[in-house]
Amino acid sequence: MNIALIAHDQKKNDLVQFVTAYRDIFAKHTLFATGTTGGRINEATGLEVTRFKSGPLGGDQEIGAMIAKNQMDAIFFFRDPLTAQPHEPDVTALVRLCDVYSIPLATNMGTAELLIRGLEMGLLEWRNVVKENGDVNGAK
Repeated sequence: MNIALIAHDQKKNDLVQFVTAYRDIFAKHTLFATGTTGGRINEATGLEVTRFKSGPLGGDQEIGAMIAKNQMDAIFFFRDPLTAQPHEPDVTALVRLCDVYSIPLATNMGTAELLIRGLEMGLLEWRNVVKENGDVNGAK
């Protein structure tokens, strides 16, 4: 599965700790991340992470493009709800794309725990069928 890892500045430590805790599960998948977040995850875990630009410089949109092409299977996006984000429209667009294309999205530790356990149990295998047959909206 292709998995995106994104975190606002105040949540980067939480995401790094989360990926470290579930390193063995994440190691079985292809990881993508926005710039700084990807570097920190790679440094802490040794996992290979394809890095995009930072979120405010277009990284969120690069991940969004993968979603629109049916090339992303799950997203862990630890958002900071207490700090205004200058690129909030990009964040909103990314969340919207997840809804449009039925991409599982965890925006906090609670949903991340459920999503990673579901991934471990094989509950996201339906994504393989979607990729083989076209996206959830009927386009190939």
